[in-house]
Amino acid sequence: MKIKFPLAIAAAIVSYPSAGWTADAYPVKPVRLLVGFPSGGANDLVARAMAARLGPRLGQQVVVENRPGANGNIATQLVARAAPDGYTMLLASAASLVIGPAMYRELPFDPLNDFAPITQAVGVSSLISVHPSLPPRSIKELVALAKKRPGKLNFGTPGTGSIAHLAAELFLRTTGINMVHVPYKGGAPAVIDAMAGQIECLISLMSTAGPQVKAGRLWGLGVTSTQRQPSLPDVPTVAESGYPGFEASGWMGLVFPEKTPGPVVERMHKESAAVLGMPEVRKQLEDVGLDPAPSTPEAFRAYIKAEHAKWGKLVREAGIKGE
Repeated sequence: MKIKFPLAIAAAIVSYPSAGWTADAYPVKPVRLLVGFPSGGANDLVARAMAARLGPRLGQQVVVENRPGANGNIATQLVARAAPDGYTMLLASAASLVIGPAMYRELPFDPLNDFAPITQAVGVSSLISVHPSLPPRSIKELVALAKKRPGKLNFGTPGTGSIAHLAAELFLRTTGINMVHVPYKGGAPAVIDAMAGQIECLISLMSTAGPQVKAGRLWGLGVTSTQRQPSLPDVPTVAESGYPGFEASGWMGLVFPEKTPGPVVERMHKESAAVLGMPEVRKQLEDVGLDPAPSTPEAFRAYIKAEHAKWGKLVREAGIKGE
């Protein structure tokens, strides 16, 4: 006797991602890794460093696709709408899943419910630096000068809503100083103007400003992470410069679309964590001021939620709007 299934049920059985699926079989084709920012930046560096090592471990190529625009929102939307089958993932960041959603009233994705976290990849520190012609040689001296000249000093960032901009806003609120924000369209042009003396202070990612501090073209005053950075060990943290508890770090991490099967998430998490633990990968990332920080999917989900509350509150209080 033949059993007849309704068409809808039959279709669901055929299309369900885990039907006849085993962890050992995944992946059977290349995996796309979308990046919401242009090539050459910190996001692109992390994505390519990981993709190059993930491919051999997975037995399939991991293809990096740069889809820049709207503070990472374009790539984020594409992944949110992708099939939850393990073949499309996003190098998410604080900008795309936390800051952007707080800045824009309406987005075509839900940052907390449309994604399946895999692992945090790195922590991202910002660096506070000044042109060598400016007198301050420490955070305390910069704060003292800014208080003597309220609203007269300016500071550049990679752009409105960048993690460096949020770190700057938190720094201003913590220290009680008033400086004028000069947003740029990316870290590179901000660094160029800072070296040329067009802006007095620069608050940018370690990966872009750090090399210029090493070269003596800028003077590093403080880093916004909880620990000093291996690439600039002589530059203190803001916290140890007189503001205990100060911390303003960004992050990047891997996510799949929500409803991606658990075994797929676990396989990608296992291989990603192994890649981030490789000495050569750690050195490559740490040399540009990025801190490898693998985590479990559960811990990463909780972290994103906590960051959403933290930075969302600051964005609202500071009145930062999407451009």
